Amino acid sequence: MSETPTVPSTEIRLWLEKETNSVFVPIHEKAKRMLNEMRKELDNLEDVCEMLLENSKKEIEKRNMKTYGRARALNKLARLYLKRVRKIKDPSEVSYNSLHDFLQETQNAFIATEVDVRNWFPKISPFFILDRRKFQGIFERAKETVKTIHSFMEKEYVKTKILEDTFQLIERLLVLESQLTDVRIKMEKATIRENSLEKQIAEIQQQIVDLKNKQSLSEMEGVQEDIKKLRRRAQYSLRHLRKPFVKYERLVQREAGLTPEELRKLNDYIEDPLRALATEEADYPRLREILKKLEKALSQGKVKLKSSRARKAKENIHSILNGDSLVSLHKECRRAIAKREQLLTSSETVKAKKGLAELRDTVGRLKKKRKRVELEKTTIEQNLKGTLNEIKEDKGKIEKNVLEFLGRGVHVEPRV
Repeated sequence: MSETPTVPSTEIRLWLEKETNSVFVPIHEKAKRMLNEMRKELDNLEDVCEMLLENSKKEIEKRNMKTYGRARALNKLARLYLKRVRKIKDPSEVSYNSLHDFLQETQNAFIATEVDVRNWFPKISPFFILDRRKFQGIFERAKETVKTIHSFMEKEYVKTKILEDTFQLIERLLVLESQLTDVRIKMEKATIRENSLEKQIAEIQQQIVDLKNKQSLSEMEGVQEDIKKLRRRAQYSLRHLRKPFVKYERLVQREAGLTPEELRKLNDYIEDPLRALATEEADYPRLREILKKLEKALSQGKVKLKSSRARKAKENIHSILNGDSLVSLHKECRRAIAKREQLLTSSETVKAKKGLAELRDTVGRLKKKRKRVELEKTTIEQNLKGTLNEIKEDKGKIEKNVLEFLGRGVHVEPRV
C-alpha cells in the first residue's frame, strides 16, 4: 500500500493540477467554449433586438394608422428585450458556480421573453413578419445553446465541481496563511510595546519608592501615620459624646445657646475630633464651654438620651472638665498637626510632592496605554485562534475532496 504523500500548502495546487489535468482541463476548456458560444448568441440576440428597435422606430415615424399601434408595441418589446439581455452578467472567469449563475440568469431572461413573444407577436401580426421571423430564429438558437450548456453541466461539468471547489479552497487557504503571518507580526509588535511599557512602569515605580524614601517624604509619611492613630484615639476618647453632640447641635440650631464660634467648633468635634482638638488653645477652652452647656442641657432634659448613654456622657464630661483625660492627647494632636503643616510648607517637601505627583501621573498614563495594548493583544489573540481554526477546517476539506475525487489521500502541510 503506497504511503500518503505530504504536500506543502504552497505546492498543493500544482500537485493537484498535475494529478487531475487529464480530467479537468478538457472539461474546463469545453466549458470555456460553451460560454463563448453563449456570448455570441447573446450578442446576436442584442443585434436583432436593435434591428427591431430601429425598424419599428422608422414605422412609427411614418404615422401610418394601420401599423402605428403595432410598431409602438414592437418598439416597446425591443427595448424590454435589450434591457434584459444587457442586464445578464458575463462571468469574469469560468467555473461551475459562475457558469451556473450565468445560465440561471439567462434562462430567467429567456422565460420572460418567451411569454412576451407568445402574448404580443400574434397581436403585431401580420406586420413586421420578416423582422419577427429573424428574431425568433436567433432566439430559438440561443435557447438551444442554453439547453446544451445545461445538459453539459448536469452530465459532465458537475463531475469536476468538487475539483473547482478544492482549487478555491486552496486559494483561500493561502490567503488565510498570509493573514496568519500578518496577525503574528501584529502580536509580536504588541508584545514588544507591552514589554516596553512594563519596563517604563517598573522604572518609574522604583523612582517613586526612592522619592518616598527621601527624608522629607519619609518623615511626612510617619507624621501621617501618627495622625491616623491620633484620630482613632480622639474618636475613642469622645465616643460617648458623639450622639449627645449631634442631638445638642440640633437643639442649639432651634433654640440657640451657643455662640456662632462655639457652634462651628461643636460641628468640628462631630466631624473630626482630632482636627477640632488640635486647633484648641491650651486647656481646650471652647470644648470646655460646649461641655458645660451640654451638661446643663442634659440635666434639664433638653437633650434626651437613654439612661445608660446619658450616664456615660456625663462621666465623659466630668473626666474632661475635672480631670486630665485629654491633656496628653491634646498636646500630641497639636504637635502632629503643627509638624505636618511645617513639612507641607517646606521647599524640599513641596518639590518632592510635586515630583511624586508627576511620576504617579506618568505611571497612570503608562498603565492606560498598557491596558489598551492588552485589549489589542486580546483581539489579536482571538483573530489568531479564528484564523488557525479556519486553516484547519480548509485543510481538512481539501484533503477530503482530494480523496473523494482521486480515490487516494494527501496530507496538506499548512504554513502555521
